[in-house]
Amino acid sequence: MQIKRITSSELSLVVKLFDKYRVFYEQASDLPLAHDFLQSRMEHNESIIFVALTEKDGEIIPVGFTQLYPKFSSVRAVKNWILNDLFVEAKYRKQGIGEALIKTAMEFAQSKGAKFVELSTAVDNFTAQGLYESLGFKKLKPDAGFIDYRIEVA
Repeated sequence: MQIKRITSSELSLVVKLFDKYRVFYEQASDLPLAHDFLQSRMEHNESIIFVALTEKDGEIIPVGFTQLYPKFSSVRAVKNWILNDLFVEAKYRKQGIGEALIKTAMEFAQSKGAKFVELSTAVDNFTAQGLYESLGFKKLKPDAGFIDYRIEVA
């Protein structure tokens, strides 16, 4: 298995995986939307994508990916990273691919001077929670100094 950071010209390696990721989270399959969304992130330098590749019958195939978004703090004057997406094809799970993708993301963030990588997962995604905790991620308690708010604008 090989993990590599993709460029915008290699986007086709992850479009189908990204679409399957969205379907996993109960969104309708939409390959054009998946392509356009990822292409926009790459064109505007808004995300970093790593893909896991394996060889099968002499062909290199993508089997998983992770996508990181930058997170800035004006008060701390730092740039950290949100590990927003992680997906591994079902038949390739439990083989260390997700762990390798996460470790690659963490090494990338550290190399860029980040203090942390944060992520969210569904409350019922116990497999993912177990993986994250095995790698040292800690569940965050509500911040005593700040309250988060959200408002729908569309």
